[in-house]
Amino acid sequence: MSQPKYKRILIKISGESLVSPSQAIDLSSDNVNRLASQIKEMKSLGVEVAIVIGGGNIWRGSFAKKIDPVTSDYMGMMATMINSLALQSALELKDIPTRVQSAIMIQKLSEPFIRRRAIRHLEKGRVVIFACGTGNPFFTTDTASVLRAAEIDAEIIVKATKVDGIYSDDPQKNSDAVKYYSITFEKAFKKNLKVMDATAFSLCMEKNIPIVVLNMNKENNILKAVLGEKVGTVVKQ
Repeated sequence: MSQPKYKRILIKISGESLVSPSQAIDLSSDNVNRLASQIKEMKSLGVEVAIVIGGGNIWRGSFAKKIDPVTSDYMGMMATMINSLALQSALELKDIPTRVQSAIMIQKLSEPFIRRRAIRHLEKGRVVIFACGTGNPFFTTDTASVLRAAEIDAEIIVKATKVDGIYSDDPQKNSDAVKYYSITFEKAFKKNLKVMDATAFSLCMEKNIPIVVLNMNKENNILKAVLGEKVGTVVKQ
């Protein structure tokens, strides 16, 4: 197998991409295990892997919008913890040592986020899963992923979603939407492309951390990105 292009990466996984096709709210063991298998391949190549998972497969929809927004955001953070523990279990069943670090103190389930400890785990070959976003309401897991990537000096953010890249418009609504295979931060910003939320994207630009957006449910897509193959859309300076 080819040598990896990156030594240390952060994978941002949308909660929705963990849902089985027949369900609206769910946690698909097939999707989680497929992800774990790709991570095992990366680890065998010496890649240091950190992960941030969203919670949209568990907490979203009309009810989430009807309650107090601060409470709703905290409930979303708890959903990311459920997903993080599920992925940790799947990884450890494949003999991959894993640590969950949480932005909210949940002592019986996780470690608190401590930057130096997270980096040390990565250096020792452990996968680190960052749960509960930034620990604050009004900030998305996109923002958490960029923040953690900057803190651990990740070389790239792999944004793993249900779509295979960035388009000029929603490809499900507009058949004429054009896919970008590579685009600069500046052009993506000017074209108002929805790569990440504005806060996350601005931080990514400031810290000059490249992003690759891809479909995580296509076989070995994340692994291919780590090997430097052309998949999805790359956003960079």
